[in-house]
Amino acid sequence: MEFIENKEEEQKQLNGIFKDMIKYSPSKIIGTVGNAIIVPVYTSLLPPEQYGIYSLSIAFLSFLCIIFSDWVGLSGLRFFRQHQLAQDLSKYLSVLVSILGLNLLLMFVLCLIFQGNFCSFFKIDPKYFYAVLFLIIPVAIRALLFQLLRAQLKSASYTFSTILNQFMTIGLSIFFIKVFHMGAIAMLLAMGVSISLTDLLLMYQSKIFIYFRKPKLHWSVLLPIVMYGIPIAATSLSAWIINQSNKFIMNSISGFTEVAFVGVAYSVTLPLLMTIFSIITIAVIPRVIRMYEAKIDVRPIISRFTGYYLLISMPVVTLMALYASDFVSMLANVKFHQAFRLIPYFAFGTFFMGLADYTTLQYHLANKTYIEFIIKLLSGIINVVLTITLIPKFGLEGVGIATLCANFIYFFLSTIIVLPSLELLYPVRPLFCMFVSFVPFYYLHKYMVENAVNIPALAQMGLLLVVFYGVYSLLNFLICKFKKA
Repeated sequence: MEFIENKEEEQKQLNGIFKDMIKYSPSKIIGTVGNAIIVPVYTSLLPPEQYGIYSLSIAFLSFLCIIFSDWVGLSGLRFFRQHQLAQDLSKYLSVLVSILGLNLLLMFVLCLIFQGNFCSFFKIDPKYFYAVLFLIIPVAIRALLFQLLRAQLKSASYTFSTILNQFMTIGLSIFFIKVFHMGAIAMLLAMGVSISLTDLLLMYQSKIFIYFRKPKLHWSVLLPIVMYGIPIAATSLSAWIINQSNKFIMNSISGFTEVAFVGVAYSVTLPLLMTIFSIITIAVIPRVIRMYEAKIDVRPIISRFTGYYLLISMPVVTLMALYASDFVSMLANVKFHQAFRLIPYFAFGTFFMGLADYTTLQYHLANKTYIEFIIKLLSGIINVVLTITLIPKFGLEGVGIATLCANFIYFFLSTIIVLPSLELLYPVRPLFCMFVSFVPFYYLHKYMVENAVNIPALAQMGLLLVVFYGVYSLLNFLICKFKKA
């Protein structure tokens, strides 16, 4: 593809990205706080076995969403601008809703026919099986409407609905558990009620009924969505194999209590980290799509925000790995403390998964999502083999090693399989400044460990961050000043 120079449009979209990041950041920051609250609250209210059942139910829910709903919303985001310019949004949205409705209908038919197979394979009780089936309806609608808000660049509406949904879920979960003593099923019920109410709000915010017409399948609209979306679903399923299938494998080998440890480690790493990290991607991707559709070279933009991602993520995941035991003690009930053994692996696994969002964006822009599917599937297969092999030898650590290896392989393959004119431009200066900044970071941490410095772990982490970003800022300033001179 040949790019045309349009500095005015490039600057406009760049300014828009920063504005959108500011608007999205409250939902992500408060979302991170909400995710941090969920773990200590739920682990205090539920025994390990019930928390393990809840973790399995959510993993099963995400499995069904990947196959039958999530890819529809992502396709809606990718092609929204194209159909907006063509002024046929009514036809486009009616197709999206038609696809989602048919998918959910197919899901119910298959799940009812093969109920016994699903329950035995996923080791899930029938009552949780049916709870998840009905929960997926509001979840699928929410996923589509959230993507429409992103496509419409309604970041403030997205932020408000996300925050409201999260805290309604937490509040209702506590209420149902304490009042009705329903255990894990109470949390699923709370999710169903809060998400259904959020869906009504999202319908108003997205103004979907202004555009929506009687559902009718238009093949000219349907085929690109399906060809783009099916590989995304397959790719997400491979990601699910990497990050969620270990719960089912662990349950088959060790039982619900060990699954609870995996669930806690997962909850205090991936949701927390990706919520913060996605402040960048949630704002960047819609704007990058617009620039690409305008035939503007998006590589410098992607490179710049890749540097921002590295600058934010590397110190954070490093601290989580170094202070894993303290981190779990702060966020989970003492009976789940063994989960700390997984934190270093899950934290760095999440880091590579987040970094791959930038290296795989090329496949989405070029509508070649099948490439991402292939490399993610390969990584998922490697994860399953490693998980089954390593759990008997290393226990919990086996799950962590397998997850980290699979996510790294996925990222690595996406850096060597590049498309013409869309290869990543590496952010050299940020990488150099970070490397230098980690030197005093390392020696300060070493000094505090060797001398048993008697200050709280949280204060130590804060001090290390101040040193890292202080050195980085000074070095970056000196380089910029030298270049101007």
